[in-house]
Amino acid sequence: MNKPLQDHICEERLFSTLFEKYAKDLHDFLFYKFGSHLNPKDKVQEAFVKLWENCATIPPDKAKSFLFTTANNLMLNEFAHQKVVLRHQKSQPKSYTNESPEFLLQEKEYQQKLDNAIANLTEAQRVAFLMNRVEGKRFKEIAKLLDISTKAVEKRIYGALKQLRKDIEGL
Repeated sequence: MNKPLQDHICEERLFSTLFEKYAKDLHDFLFYKFGSHLNPKDKVQEAFVKLWENCATIPPDKAKSFLFTTANNLMLNEFAHQKVVLRHQKSQPKSYTNESPEFLLQEKEYQQKLDNAIANLTEAQRVAFLMNRVEGKRFKEIAKLLDISTKAVEKRIYGALKQLRKDIEGL
């Protein structure tokens, strides 16, 4: 059973009446809730387009609710999209550095000298030093793993630091 034309939103006259009746209120609602930066005028237009696209399935007494819900959801989606855009803009890697080529070369040379100085340590010193400074292990953990006393670990690490300072002093 078909509805009479005056009860059908797809009828142009009724749709125009709905637009005239609700467009300003819908715009004001969106403007007060979200502000002007998300362009509430566009969302009002999009909500009415969606109403027109679904005019055969929406009864006239539900049109206002459909419009306000749709427009609100459109604004929320736009708001979420803007948050993603801002987060992405903030996370963009810098395409430049303040490091000069000279600094990068010096850093590379220093790293090579440090690696050589660590390689020149005795095996006992190197193992204890790297377990402490690189792996972040405590003296007690190192002592347990190497099956030596805590004092021996301390002696090895301090000996390694003393030797490294001596070898790297010229830098």
